[in-house]
Amino acid sequence: MHQQLIIDKISGILEATPDGNDKALVDMLDQAKRIFISGAGRSKLVGNFFAMRLMHGGYDVSVVGEIVTPSIKNGDLLIIISGSGETEQLVAFTKKAKEIGAKILLISAQSDSTIGDLADITLQIGRSEQYGKVKGMPMGTVFELSTLFFLEATISHVIHEKGIEEEIMRSRHANLE
Repeated sequence: MHQQLIIDKISGILEATPDGNDKALVDMLDQAKRIFISGAGRSKLVGNFFAMRLMHGGYDVSVVGEIVTPSIKNGDLLIIISGSGETEQLVAFTKKAKEIGAKILLISAQSDSTIGDLADITLQIGRSEQYGKVKGMPMGTVFELSTLFFLEATISHVIHEKGIEEEIMRSRHANLE
């Protein structure tokens, strides 16, 4: 029962997500010198999944908050994943990156937000009204899972379009694990 509930809810969110979001994301990725990804809580974990796949795809990517993350610079891209677009720490990161001259891309459940006002582009996943309480999917689950599926589908498209062989991706995968 709950498996179908989750599948149906995520399918509805993804069907309501604008078709051009994936192209806009790929364009920003390809224009960036380097890519930085940030989120909070489970949204950060979704960002970690995405960062790993970008690295496998040959992009220069860092996760904000890791001890080896370099400083962001003009020409870089900061991707913020935030359902609300209001998380204080992420607002601060956005302001700092913008001040330096980095591009900002927000992935959110809300079309209007503090981070959205600062971002160069906001990719809304689904429609705001789709994010009411869903029994069995508490506290942001709908946004996090829908965003994970959207980002995985985008990476799948990138890998296919660029002809990146799985063997190449595997050669970039961590071998000290």
